[in-house]
Amino acid sequence: MKYISRQSHKPLILIPVILMIISLLYIGVFGLNQGVELKGGTLATVELKHPMTESEITNLVKDKLKVNDVQTSLSGNTATITVSGDLDAAQFSEMFANDFNVLSFKSVGALLSDAAMGQIAYALIFAFLFMSATVFFVFRDFIPSIAIILSALCNISVAVGGMSLFGIPISIASVGALLMLIGYGVDTDILLTTRLLKRREGTVDDRAEGACKTGIVLSITALASMLVLFIVVKIFIPSAQVLADISAVLVMGLLSDLMSTWLMNLGILKWHIERGGHN
Repeated sequence: MKYISRQSHKPLILIPVILMIISLLYIGVFGLNQGVELKGGTLATVELKHPMTESEITNLVKDKLKVNDVQTSLSGNTATITVSGDLDAAQFSEMFANDFNVLSFKSVGALLSDAAMGQIAYALIFAFLFMSATVFFVFRDFIPSIAIILSALCNISVAVGGMSLFGIPISIASVGALLMLIGYGVDTDILLTTRLLKRREGTVDDRAEGACKTGIVLSITALASMLVLFIVVKIFIPSAQVLADISAVLVMGLLSDLMSTWLMNLGILKWHIERGGHN
């Protein structure tokens, strides 16, 4: 921690910025998978009538429905099947009568998908707007406010880039995780900014070191809890894919937050103080 807080700040700023640029380029090239709530499709929860593996269920559904986009999550004797396109519940039940008992069946049309995408965009935009206004009101200083907003943007970019890399779909649940990530990231950024700009005890490096100790402990605690959740879900509750997606997004975002806060934001604030800012 002392090593980070007392390093030359200019090289440190570049590391998260480069990572954010790489993430944005990756998203631009490879795009994002959309969950069934957004792209439209069918989500069926079924009870197996005879033992089958996930791959056997997936291949069976692909062969009978003549579709390629099928995802299956199996837990014990219950499977969750996601299929692109709109299916008829009665026809689905009849087609797989020898293999499944249909427990639930949800169809999401394109109209709902378009509306959901619009709501996601509004949610993220308003979250950033209100966060920006609050930060500027608290510190009344343009540079620290921009640093906090840039840090949050970096966290979101890296998390979404990770979603694209690992095939995690953009869905209502993963967007909720991104909104949670804004809160997680801003907490440590405000802690750092308050210690450096509001307090006057000790040198800038001393104050940065104190903030670093507290903030990194907070971040590692949150990161560890999300890792445990991800591992538990994958091993013991494989059907709870939503929880796995949320925890995975938060893990990637919190790892990014460690760099964006303690490398980029710290570097920007030290540069700002050296130039006589916030005096």
